[in-house]
Amino acid sequence: MSNSELEIVVDDPTAPEADSPAVTNTRVVEIVVSLLLLGVALLLGYDNWRTGIAWDSTGPQAGYFPFYLSVILGGASIYGLVTTLLTRGQISETQASETFVTRAQLRRVMAVFVPTLLFCLATQFLGMYVASFLLIAGFMRLVGKIAWWKSLLTAFLFTAIMFVTFDIAFDVIMPKGPLEAAFGY
Repeated sequence: MSNSELEIVVDDPTAPEADSPAVTNTRVVEIVVSLLLLGVALLLGYDNWRTGIAWDSTGPQAGYFPFYLSVILGGASIYGLVTTLLTRGQISETQASETFVTRAQLRRVMAVFVPTLLFCLATQFLGMYVASFLLIAGFMRLVGKIAWWKSLLTAFLFTAIMFVTFDIAFDVIMPKGPLEAAFGY
């Protein structure tokens, strides 16, 4: 019996189309990520050097261990960058043009990333609970294609349970907005 007879294949109607054009290839992404991590390592290394990376009479200063972690991160980033740049001539044309993400895949990722970013921004102005309500209701309706009444009810119940759990039961300070202020919280 072959493996294909044991597998159940279900076509996903929301799956990205197979003929979607490539946005970027793997090599470009590896170079960009290595450079970004190198930048973070340099920034962290400088900040921890400024804080103090030596030993004093009580032991290591505040930046001692983080500085050396940033040195390790910088070394790993340089290694990844050099490896990616040097392997250019050693890989075949198909490997060099290996697609990292297609336009349809990027669209799906952005459908999650953009609302999550907006949630983070909205939390600053509307508070955690109102922003959570909007995020959950929006995701359920727009991404999940769930009926409005189910989306709104689920979002309301989740945020109400979150409010009772964090603000009342555990007395955790969460970002508040104008709605909570109107109710005296």
